[in-house]
Amino acid sequence: MFSKEKMRLDVKWATRQRLQYIEVMAWYTGVVTRSDVARAFGLSDPAATKDLKLYGDLAPGNLVYNHSVFGFVPGEGFSAVFADLAPAAVLPVIAANLAVANGPYGNDLIYGLPTASLPLPARLPSQHTLAQITRAIHGRRKLRVSYRSLSSRESGAARVLEPHTLVNTGLRWHLRAYSEDTCDFRDFVLSRMTEAQCLDQPAESGEQYDDDWVEEVSLKLAPHSGLDAARRESLLLDYGASGAIIEVNVRRALLGYVLQRLGVDTTPDHALNPNAFQLMLLNRDEIEPFAAWAFY
Repeated sequence: MFSKEKMRLDVKWATRQRLQYIEVMAWYTGVVTRSDVARAFGLSDPAATKDLKLYGDLAPGNLVYNHSVFGFVPGEGFSAVFADLAPAAVLPVIAANLAVANGPYGNDLIYGLPTASLPLPARLPSQHTLAQITRAIHGRRKLRVSYRSLSSRESGAARVLEPHTLVNTGLRWHLRAYSEDTCDFRDFVLSRMTEAQCLDQPAESGEQYDDDWVEEVSLKLAPHSGLDAARRESLLLDYGASGAIIEVNVRRALLGYVLQRLGVDTTPDHALNPNAFQLMLLNRDEIEPFAAWAFY
């Protein structure tokens, strides 16, 4: 037992990626074949066969060969050894058409599972601008940007930022950074940055000084009181709630985006249309100071 566990730990990174793919493919499609592995990683059939044999040696009984499908299917006692099979980990991989760490593969669906996403506007900066931003984050340096704000501040004015994190809200990307102009940490929408230059000066304010980034708050949500009992029960099931409350732990800096993304009724008396705002916020007083812009 000890030697087999040691063998699993000694598997090289590239090989481990292929073994992870074998597990994901087998569990979520019901079968994995030699040609699946060969196609996903650009291998020869003998090399793919070798990977499947290695998997069988390291996880005996997990996969069983089924002659009717010419491939391996999950055994009765199947248990993941190499891959994280949680839906939260697997669905993005399937949607991106990635063989775990390799790809993408264009129109050739390596899991054979069609997916679709909303045709939302990209809202992204230019390649040059993004490179300057990411270099500043990676090198912990200051960043000069020309930013088109929607506020009363002069649009396109140059600002010096000290960035620490890129954030994807699901609708757009923004940059969390310290602003030397306003002396605080703020969010800057990437698509509103028309120019950017990574400077030689080291950044002085990192994420550890960004209190709203470091501190988390628990959002307490519930199905909207305007919905009938059956729909409220369905929503609790939908969000995986163990009781009558849906709790979401989130960084204070991201509270407003989560409320907006989930379509939460944040009014004091929960007066919004429950068909459009299916969730309501229960701990408004605790949350509002950090996300006032998302409140009605």
